[in-house]
Amino acid sequence: MAKPRIVLLHATPVAMDPIGRAMAALWPEAEAVNLLDDGLSIDRAEEGETLSAALTGRFLTLGDYAVGPMHAAGILATCSAFGPALDQLKAKLPVPVVKPNEPMFRAALASGRRIAMLATFAPAVASMEEEFRGLAADLRPGASLTSIVVPGAIAALRAGDAETHNRLVAAAAAGLDDFDAIMLAHFSTSRALEAVRAATDIPVFAAPEAAVAAMRAAVEAAFADYDAEKGPVTR
Repeated sequence: MAKPRIVLLHATPVAMDPIGRAMAALWPEAEAVNLLDDGLSIDRAEEGETLSAALTGRFLTLGDYAVGPMHAAGILATCSAFGPALDQLKAKLPVPVVKPNEPMFRAALASGRRIAMLATFAPAVASMEEEFRGLAADLRPGASLTSIVVPGAIAALRAGDAETHNRLVAAAAAGLDDFDAIMLAHFSTSRALEAVRAATDIPVFAAPEAAVAAMRAAVEAAFADYDAEKGPVTR
């Protein structure tokens, strides 16, 4: 397969570095390009738990742009607060769309029924919990999810203080027990992976690596080849 273009769809710049590193490490044969509307996360935070039709429309417009002039062979979304919009993208677009958290959810559920999730962006939690429950009903009935929002962590990261972000997330993990797995909710939270694993003996899962593996598998299964000017060639 020729070098496929994977559009990394971002709603915040703090997710860009973790997924960029994961793509480079796990799928260097792909061409990873960034498509960012950082106003999405700002406006999403003001809405609370419910995702508006207006923000959903903006997400759908970005998806159309990715498969149109950008000739994407696949779209990997990195923001966990737009689950319903991503469901619409998956149903609408002719290329694979990978949601940021589903591959991580699957990995955590394989470890047991009692799952904790450390989040830093509160508006994303409700839709993530709904997605988790739907997946758990099929993969591991009876699984439970406990979500913990870590105060101050995302603000520190946005201010450029990754060390404080990582310390706060690790401290939250250190206080957890009686769980089979811990998930780091967002791509940006994956920066704290090493610190969290050092703070707990519970298995810890982060989203970027699992999402890249799922994206690669989906694209390679869907397309026989990829043309840089025309886009993917279907099987």
